[in-house]
Amino acid sequence: MKTRIYVGAIALISLALRLINLGTPKGFVFDEVYYVDGARDYLAHGVEVAGDGPEFVVHPPIGKWLIAIGIKIFGDNEFGWRFSGAILGTAMIVLIALIAQRLFRNSFLTIAASFLMAVDGLALVHSRTALLDIFLSFFVLLSTYLFLMRWHWWAGIALGLAISTKWSALYYLALFGVVAIYRTFTHNTGKDLIRPTIKTSVQYAIVPISIYLASWTGWFVSSLGWARDYSENIATSFIHYHSQMLGFHTGLVEKHSYQANPWSWLIMGRPTSFFYETPKNCGADQCSQEVLALGTPFLWWLGTIAIAVVIGFWIKSFAVKRYEPPLNVIVAGIAAGYLPWFFFQKRTVFSFYAIVFEPFVILAIIYCIYVALLHFENRRNTYVIVGLGGFLILANFIYFLPLFTGDVITYDAWQARMWLPSWI
Repeated sequence: MKTRIYVGAIALISLALRLINLGTPKGFVFDEVYYVDGARDYLAHGVEVAGDGPEFVVHPPIGKWLIAIGIKIFGDNEFGWRFSGAILGTAMIVLIALIAQRLFRNSFLTIAASFLMAVDGLALVHSRTALLDIFLSFFVLLSTYLFLMRWHWWAGIALGLAISTKWSALYYLALFGVVAIYRTFTHNTGKDLIRPTIKTSVQYAIVPISIYLASWTGWFVSSLGWARDYSENIATSFIHYHSQMLGFHTGLVEKHSYQANPWSWLIMGRPTSFFYETPKNCGADQCSQEVLALGTPFLWWLGTIAIAVVIGFWIKSFAVKRYEPPLNVIVAGIAAGYLPWFFFQKRTVFSFYAIVFEPFVILAIIYCIYVALLHFENRRNTYVIVGLGGFLILANFIYFLPLFTGDVITYDAWQARMWLPSWI
């Protein structure tokens, strides 16, 4: 009961942090211009258009429909654009607590997981901007929890919503599907394989694909959709459109000032500036206002070390044939969200994509604490060290908070927070 109270309190404080001044900054932040426009089109036409004609868009509809819900409730303004992301970003704090409790069965670690999720800058920035990645991350984390609970029909639905938000969720769909099929084959033989194999295939193939197709209903029923008239056969037109989308994603090599190689993501080597202006109302000669998609540095740097430790334990577990579910979940979650980007070295990519596997980075830290509690005799000292580390991460989060929420500060204060030259 106490665990629920603590997690609930953390979530409520985080919700307030996401909703207060959610309309700041004014105007579009980074790629909001594309996704808000898409949300407006869905509300008006059921499909994305450019003027009176079709518009070529490269991401599926679900994330933009979620933005549209906020607009429908609160109006076509900054608060309305960003509301759905704030709600689901808060829900992720509860979800990671549920996953931690499932993996470690320890109230302290459950609370610690929700706390770390709550004090990360990258998660906060995504929760306060109308981009698609926060929705993708929510659905991936939700599917992870459902999978761990063995609620596979619901996990398939969540994965369907994830791939209907961004295609990069396909890696998680493949991961869960392969694991589910593997378990089916290890627990059944002969004729007993047929029924569970069909069931698993429906759960992790038919269900997600059906949801994905359903998400395009507006395109199917409208004559305004891009490439809708490519062929008299609607399926041919749909496949042609998707081939164009694939061509865009694989051929995106245009240079961008904030692009970042995946090698630098974990240490936040080149965070993406979503917004920057120099207003004149901070009581100093020079002022700055920025929204920087920067993970709380102490948290991510500690997470980088934790990942190395977890990988070491994971390799050791195979050597001694003693498999630990937490290790498998953490390594697989990071691999599905992170490793694929290394195969697109020429593609224009950004460090804020790391939000999708950030929960697994946090779980890596939690695992290291779990190991410390198991192996060190003096648990009191371990709790003190962990508490001190949590305090330092919280202080680090508060220090960078103006850059996460787009507050106006003096230029000197902004410059003091540019710890690395690559952050400018």
